[in-house]
Amino acid sequence: MTKNVIAFQGEPGAYSHQACRFYRPEMEALPCATFEDTIEAVHQGRAELAMLPVENSTYGRVADIHHLLPESGLHIVDEGFVRVRIALLGTPGAEIADIREAMSHPVLLGQCRGFLRQHEIKPLIGADTAGSALEVARRGEKWLGALAAPLAGEIYGLNVLASGIEDRQNNTTRFLIMSRAPDYTRRANAQGGQTMMTTFVFRVRNIPAALYKAMGGFATNGVNMTKLESYMVDGIFTATQFYADIEGHPEDPAVARALEELRYFTSSMEILGVYPADPLRAEQLALSA
Repeated sequence: MTKNVIAFQGEPGAYSHQACRFYRPEMEALPCATFEDTIEAVHQGRAELAMLPVENSTYGRVADIHHLLPESGLHIVDEGFVRVRIALLGTPGAEIADIREAMSHPVLLGQCRGFLRQHEIKPLIGADTAGSALEVARRGEKWLGALAAPLAGEIYGLNVLASGIEDRQNNTTRFLIMSRAPDYTRRANAQGGQTMMTTFVFRVRNIPAALYKAMGGFATNGVNMTKLESYMVDGIFTATQFYADIEGHPEDPAVARALEELRYFTSSMEILGVYPADPLRAEQLALSA
């Protein structure tokens, strides 16, 4: 396996690239075309870790990622929250008044609708944020801009025409760092915090009130569930899988009791990872309260 390499989806300068720089600055970042390619790079040994975005505070969860995680064969070993600061990038010499169309990934376009309306800029869908910046640099047209991280402008020789243009100033994306091997050791985060997180997926048994009963064990044991989402499996309306994040380690007595009760009411349950809570998690929860 290639050591000291972390794979991400997108072109150099993408927000996932920024996350790699911030959370694994000692590692070389490997760009990949798709999420599947990012995962495969780890399986093939071309990378040691994968950096995958799972949700954004403005836009919601990243499409398809919850389907990919259980099937990826990888394990969550860390998480990171990256503040998404969106910049309007243009070719050298361009000004905001020159920009008639701006290209970016649909997720980013949805995060700065107010700015685009205010300046009467038409949104154009691009493959990804940094890829859009690369395309604008290649075309060199004064009326065409890109919405991306300032890092992308730095890499592709574009100027920052406006920055901090996102609709919400707490705009943040949560990333998961994934590895081929699980790591269940209790470990501190970068600032010494000791809170552990456990992520798992499950399907409930076909019995009345199965989900209610399955969740009861977490309430009665005082285990804080920070996320619970459902999504369809294989396009079948009756096949629903749930994705959950809880505070605690599977070996904590309260967590162990809750998971034991959960298993009684589920047809399948799989732990995707055990990892330290990012220091910025508490800050994001406070902002959303």
